[in-house]
Amino acid sequence: SSEMEYINKYRQLEAQEFDMCGSAHPNSRPGSRPPSAKLSNVTCIPETAYKYPDLPINRCKEEVISLIESNSVVIIHGATGSGKSTQLPQYILDHNIQRSTYCNIVVTQPRKIGASSIARWISKERSWTLGGLVGYQVGLEKIATEDTKLIYMTTGVLLQKIVSAKSLMEFTHVFIDEVHERTEEMDFLLLVVRKLLRTNSRFVKVILMSATINCKEFADYFAVPVQNQMNPAHIFEVEGKPYSIEEYYLNDLVHIHHSKLSPHLLEEPVITKDIYKVAISLIQMFDDLDMKESGNTTWSGAHIVAERSSVLVFLPGLGEINYMHELLTNMVHKRLQVYPLHSSVTLEEQNNVFLSPVPGYRKIILSTNIAESSLTVPHVKYVIDFCLTRTLVCDEDTNYQSLRLSWASKTSCDQRKGRAGRVSKGHCYRLVHKDFWDSSIPDHVIPEMLRCPLGSTILKVKLLDMGEPRALLATALSPPSLSDIERTILLLKEVGALAVSGQREDENPHDGELTFLGRVLAQLPVNQQLGKLIVLGHVFGCLDECLIIAAALSLKNFFAMPFRQHLDGYRNKVNFSGDSKSDCIALVEAFKAWQACRQRGELRHPKDELDWGRLNYIQIKRIREVAELYEELKTRISQFNMYVGSQRPAVDHEYIYKQRFILQVVLAGAFYPNYFTFGQPDEEMAVRELAGNDPKTTVVLKHIPPYGFLYYKQLQSLFRQC
Repeated sequence: SSEMEYINKYRQLEAQEFDMCGSAHPNSRPGSRPPSAKLSNVTCIPETAYKYPDLPINRCKEEVISLIESNSVVIIHGATGSGKSTQLPQYILDHNIQRSTYCNIVVTQPRKIGASSIARWISKERSWTLGGLVGYQVGLEKIATEDTKLIYMTTGVLLQKIVSAKSLMEFTHVFIDEVHERTEEMDFLLLVVRKLLRTNSRFVKVILMSATINCKEFADYFAVPVQNQMNPAHIFEVEGKPYSIEEYYLNDLVHIHHSKLSPHLLEEPVITKDIYKVAISLIQMFDDLDMKESGNTTWSGAHIVAERSSVLVFLPGLGEINYMHELLTNMVHKRLQVYPLHSSVTLEEQNNVFLSPVPGYRKIILSTNIAESSLTVPHVKYVIDFCLTRTLVCDEDTNYQSLRLSWASKTSCDQRKGRAGRVSKGHCYRLVHKDFWDSSIPDHVIPEMLRCPLGSTILKVKLLDMGEPRALLATALSPPSLSDIERTILLLKEVGALAVSGQREDENPHDGELTFLGRVLAQLPVNQQLGKLIVLGHVFGCLDECLIIAAALSLKNFFAMPFRQHLDGYRNKVNFSGDSKSDCIALVEAFKAWQACRQRGELRHPKDELDWGRLNYIQIKRIREVAELYEELKTRISQFNMYVGSQRPAVDHEYIYKQRFILQVVLAGAFYPNYFTFGQPDEEMAVRELAGNDPKTTVVLKHIPPYGFLYYKQLQSLFRQC
């Protein structure tokens, strides 16, 4: 009840604040928008440029434009493939160009590949130069100019922009796509957009889009007070679906697996070999299905001469994709083109997914949930869904984050199903039993804000400077618990990102002033400990090494541990670490060895680089990703006057050993308190310190730091449970 009281209290305060702003806001008079810039130099492309008149969104074009122009917030709910992400922003752009009115439209996508591929697709469809009228920005890559009026970007990039500007006024229209993906970034973006709409950005139009959301929940969240009552945001349903999609479960596939498959256990989200076999059998069966549904199919020798529809297979991660890829590539005679689709695949590999298959071949795309939304793969008729995903979870006691294999939600699985049926009737095969689907697959995903560390969100709240964190986070769509906020603020104070007053009675457990370190951490795309490592690296003169460690620990390990060659891989890693036995030092030395070889021109040809990687048990694609993040971190810290220094002194032969010692000190400082040291027990001293208490039920805390009082309550509550 106290949790609900704190949430209601801050939401009431927010409503009062909104009423007060209403009359006082300088832009609150109708028509007082800043004078519009004209778009005279842009030629409007005629309606015929839209090559997809049959898309559901095209049938209600005028109505949607009118709604968006006359409402502050509009929620667009339409089936996957109805044209929300691609067509709607173009309608608004054309509408403004025809009237010569100023517009600057931003569309967010949850993933980099979604933002860049949609922007490329639009520029190609309308024969525009990418970076001209339409562009994109993902991470550090920005393909846009001053002329860009429609820009696609990731949720995180837009969030960073508006947190820095504390306003939405740079844009006229903000499209937030795939709002059903309740990541911490998405929920915080919605919170900030809602807050700014009610204060200094009242004339910005906000459009929320998704195929699978609870529209009422979002409409109520964006409600505005009018004459003492709350008016929910306008919901627009895009009628119609491209084609019907049939669903099948394991129960419907008995003719394929014959044997009795073990029923799923909710505690064990795994893919057994039998389930992989079912997926392979399905793919083999699709030829017969295609023949049945296509009247004009003829046989030519042993091969079918027909348009063989593409198959999209949803798997939880790269390991499973590789395993399935191996199974499929062994079926040489089946004429299959198999493509992996994962966040770590290269741009060229991503583009292959969109190419038409070689005539007579079937295209199989093995994807993680990256193809679940934002990204439309053409010609997909069959979807095979293992109904699994990898979820970011956080251990409450250690704050340790990891990706855990778990069942995907029904919302996610429905998104996946919608990927079929774009070009003809579709088929979706869910590799779980129907009763398990009904009883055990969760309806919705638990919002990340309720299950992940809030560190970076709270730092952004502090940058926004709109009140204390608990007050602002109470206005989130799913507010985090007070204890989570308190625990995060405690951690941020310990790291040094928030200041500690030093007095027990003055200490506010729900807030603290942002320190210089906190400002740096808020700008870095790595976790708090790694951010602190970078700052300490700058202070102690080993910034380069710390940047390498931070980049390498933020991404997947670039050391290869090949199947059946684990020991060789491990020996190689030990060699790189010297006598330090430290993973971090091994990462630094391996990265520097790769860098040095490249600078000497030894790895000019891709084959040479791959051979070097095999010899040293290093995955080249991953070490390149680390190099990209290393460069991005270098750019970000330069705004705080931190630069990588010159090379080591030539004369000092002990330089390496000195640096290694300093690096170990810096690592200890950055990762405190997540490490321990072994000490020899001294029995006599222990007896003295116990002072007659029972050693089995007594905990002695020594050398408590001056801010130890912050932990008093936490420790008490921990030991009470015992």
